[in-house]
Amino acid sequence: MANAKQSAKRRLTMAERAQQLMLVHFPNIPDALKWTRKTHDGFSTIPRTLPIAMQIIDADSKGQPAGHVLFCLWARMPDHPVITIENPSTFAAEAGFLGERAVDTWRRRMKKLRELNFIMTKPGASGEFHYVMLTNPNAAVEWMRNHGKVQDGLYSRFIERLPEIGAYGDIEALHAHWAALKEAEKAAVAAEVAKQASSPSVLDEPAPAPPTKPKRIRRTNADA
Repeated sequence: MANAKQSAKRRLTMAERAQQLMLVHFPNIPDALKWTRKTHDGFSTIPRTLPIAMQIIDADSKGQPAGHVLFCLWARMPDHPVITIENPSTFAAEAGFLGERAVDTWRRRMKKLRELNFIMTKPGASGEFHYVMLTNPNAAVEWMRNHGKVQDGLYSRFIERLPEIGAYGDIEALHAHWAALKEAEKAAVAAEVAKQASSPSVLDEPAPAPPTKPKRIRRTNADA
């Protein structure tokens, strides 16, 4: 009886609800046309807020949108945030840049992503972007907002989406990290002030006595 009550109270997962909808609306679709992570290879794990993050990036980099370049990096991510880019021309082509200046165009977009804290980079054999670390896009968007780089409408959509996917903790963790950095800076400043206060100062030392003039010996007739 208890198991029956628990079963009645259990909420369906998103995947289970989607499966029910498929049975209702798409019951006769052949397996060859379906794609599922559990049965097919060639997939990458990406944050659900990535589409909004891409729009935010493009809005800040008008004329040179870099959102799709970030998506291509995530599509290459090997379930680990670090990517090794051996051939930049491959990444440039996947991002849609062709021609003689394709790699240069891709590099400019990569610099924009680095400027906005969506990636961190280290140089290597293939150049400036040989090693790339993908940062948490939720943290990067919050950094942009903190620096006045996100429109209210886009940020509102972003903030509304976070609780839906259980990712609002990312923002709270970032603010806690910033607060810890500020406290560390205050502590360092206080320690430096205390150190200077305890060390002897040149101004505190007594001034040296002025040199005394030698006494002049008066000669008398007897000395002559």
